[in-house]
Amino acid sequence: MKKLKRSARLVEMTQYLLSRPHTVIPLTTFAERYGAAKSSISEDLAIIKEVFEEGGSGELHTLAGAAGGVKWIPKVSRELALAFAERLSTQLAQPDRILPGEYLYMSDLLGQPALMNEAGKIFATAFGNMNIDVVMTVETKGIPLAYATGAQLNLPVVLVRRDHQATEGSAVSINYVSGSHKSLHTMSLSRRAMREHSRVLIVDDFMKAGGTVQGMIDLLAEFNATVAGVGVLVESGSVDSEERLLTDYISLAKLTAVDAKSRHISVKPGNYFDL
Repeated sequence: MKKLKRSARLVEMTQYLLSRPHTVIPLTTFAERYGAAKSSISEDLAIIKEVFEEGGSGELHTLAGAAGGVKWIPKVSRELALAFAERLSTQLAQPDRILPGEYLYMSDLLGQPALMNEAGKIFATAFGNMNIDVVMTVETKGIPLAYATGAQLNLPVVLVRRDHQATEGSAVSINYVSGSHKSLHTMSLSRRAMREHSRVLIVDDFMKAGGTVQGMIDLLAEFNATVAGVGVLVESGSVDSEERLLTDYISLAKLTAVDAKSRHISVKPGNYFDL
């Protein structure tokens, strides 16, 4: 790359860091890339670090050692996360979203990359220090959220299937019981999808009683894997505590009431903001 003016170098370095979260980048990489001395690169990184932290968008960690390096850690301040949850709650409370069974139509929101990226960054903030190896979800609506979270953590995504696909090769399949309807379902995961003893972050778009998430937890036991955390975009508040199958999870929004007759929906920020 040709030598850049400092202002241009700062912009290019910032973009380089943002596209490589949770990745150690040696100072020599920048020095060679821009034809600059390490001392100049260190000064540039100090400026970028200050801007990142003042803006609440994340942290730039400096790593000591012979080579030296930096690591960009995306983070969302509580204030910005709460503002996101309130915007999401407002969108979810639109009356025309009501579906039979007190579910909400959410596909349009799940299809918005900017919205999912914000949610993924919040999950990356919540779970970023838990030494996670992979992000897991079940097909299909949780996929955008899982990939957004995986991108912010720089981690691969593992997709659990409802039905085994021949293209997945040998797979582990289990039966699980829906927490809300008490009906029997099947899910499967390719044996090649994940190494044994992995630490896994489970994410999903909606949780009622938690049967699907519990099914994924049971499936992970077949891989001797550890559940490092569970994050859901929206949880239902209409389930009694006795019926809920798990309690250790984070939600960004909580559906507290749905009245199909009056077309009223009540949504508030999730339990992440109770912590």
